[in-house]
Amino acid sequence: YNVCIMAYGQTGSGKTYTMLGPQLEGNLAFAIEEESELGIIPRATQEVFRLLSEKPPGSYWVEVSVVEVYNNEIFDLLAKDSCGKVFGVKRDVVTTREGKSDVPLLTHETVENASEFLHLVNKGLQLRVTHPTLVHAHSSRSHLVVTLTITTVVFGDNFGTLWEDEQTSQRLNKEASFTFPQKMRDNKSTSSSRASSPVQLEATEKMKQVKTRLQLVDLAGSECVGMSGVTGTALRETSFINRSLSALADVLGAIAEQRAHVPYRNSKLTHLLQDSVGGDAKLLVMLCISPGQKYLTESMQSLGFGTRARQVQRGQVKKKNISVPSKGK
Repeated sequence: YNVCIMAYGQTGSGKTYTMLGPQLEGNLAFAIEEESELGIIPRATQEVFRLLSEKPPGSYWVEVSVVEVYNNEIFDLLAKDSCGKVFGVKRDVVTTREGKSDVPLLTHETVENASEFLHLVNKGLQLRVTHPTLVHAHSSRSHLVVTLTITTVVFGDNFGTLWEDEQTSQRLNKEASFTFPQKMRDNKSTSSSRASSPVQLEATEKMKQVKTRLQLVDLAGSECVGMSGVTGTALRETSFINRSLSALADVLGAIAEQRAHVPYRNSKLTHLLQDSVGGDAKLLVMLCISPGQKYLTESMQSLGFGTRARQVQRGQVKKKNISVPSKGK
């Protein structure tokens, strides 16, 4: 199942610090040596790769994408031009025939460890839109969505179980070598020039790829214009931020009340997060609350959002069955 962890709260309440941890002055590199100060994104990533290290080699791969939702538009922060220079490219989110949300042409980089992942996140952060306000000197003007897509290769006959013995694992590596991204194929010694035998072709027909997502979200802060003192472009940004956060609250309210229609498409943010907020996905909301008395109204609003999120009741996650093609087919 998919998982989403997001930080919600007013501007300046500590969402980015909660998700990313401390960042060096003038440099967005992560202070990895300070283990106790790490944010949720580096912690979650380290845990994911720790768990994956227990799986048979070659039975999975991990891809990462980094996008920001700015003024209700989705920008790919890992896109590159022909010279290799990184810049944000506008993308759109669509619903597939299977009812899943997808962003066509979105850049997905294959990573093999937490360090590679954090390097890409850092690269994306360099392009994130910020603007100083009276409340926060480095106010984020966009929602940051970091997605880890974990693809696991399994046999249809034994869905839900991976290969326990080394011999089976080695056989899988050879049979599935064509399935993996180029970066991972380059690390394999299996020759691609040899012809596939009928036995191998039959085995590859039974292989299935199971994709799951971990979406880590640093939301832009809800904002009171009277306090932040924004004007012009920043005022327009505030309008889009507050509307998208309101749409997120509406989605959680609809799920909590088990309405027939959930308004995911009222915002690009909720449409993008549809697969990690609805269905049998797991959602964790971190509420960031400012302790100042003058922010009491905003703090109560944030707590109201959290109350709505806690009203969502989910049943047990159901195991997805994969049909195995017959030999005749």
